[in-house]
Amino acid sequence: MTAILRTEKLRVEYRSREMRQATKVALAGLDLEVGAGEVFGFLGPNGAGKTTTMNVLLGFVPPTSGAAYLFGIDVRQPIARQRIGYLPELTYYYKFLTAEELLRFYAKIFGLSRAEMDKRIPELLKLVELEHAAKRPIKSYSKGMQQRVGLAQALINNPDLLVLDEPTSGLDPLGRMKVREIIQRLKNEGKTVFFSSHELGEVQSVCDRVAIIHQGELKAIGRVSDIVGKHANLEEAFLEIIGYSTPATP
Repeated sequence: MTAILRTEKLRVEYRSREMRQATKVALAGLDLEVGAGEVFGFLGPNGAGKTTTMNVLLGFVPPTSGAAYLFGIDVRQPIARQRIGYLPELTYYYKFLTAEELLRFYAKIFGLSRAEMDKRIPELLKLVELEHAAKRPIKSYSKGMQQRVGLAQALINNPDLLVLDEPTSGLDPLGRMKVREIIQRLKNEGKTVFFSSHELGEVQSVCDRVAIIHQGELKAIGRVSDIVGKHANLEEAFLEIIGYSTPATP
């Protein structure tokens, strides 16, 4: 299995705002490896270090020690990120633009030719099921539609790796289903998808493997079926792995 994404003893420390604590450890020696064509779920409670990991991969945050690689290239080199697409948890678009105009804007940033744009944009709008709304302003879109146009812009450069931060956050069941279907289609095209999520049911249904981190440390990694094991579902396994005990019923 060719490693598309890899971290080695990745450690990130922040200066703490609390007087008694000089530094806060966000990641404590994280080792990860994601193979080509995998759909990989990155799980953990709030504050576990998921977004910090993504920020290192995207070059937004430098590691304190250790290393991270994309396609075998150190993430500190900008060239490492040429083949990735990214969808943040909180997106902001110029909502007076139409989906077509937004994608054309991002296509120009990536240096696509006019011919490439004319071919790529309709393909993406069809993939995310927005071809019927291509000329409507984004401000008229539902939350689910805005999330799908976000996926389209993350795919405009035809990346080999897609990094998604909470792609189904705030979506209704139909919206989550559509995002899940898009991820499955991308997998069928041979893309690698690395995403964080709190929707464990979605993760269980779409991911090949998952990693669970807690307080900056890797607690479990493996195929979904192996992680679930004797438990009824991934949620039960997740709670046990991070050491959460359900309060006793009076």
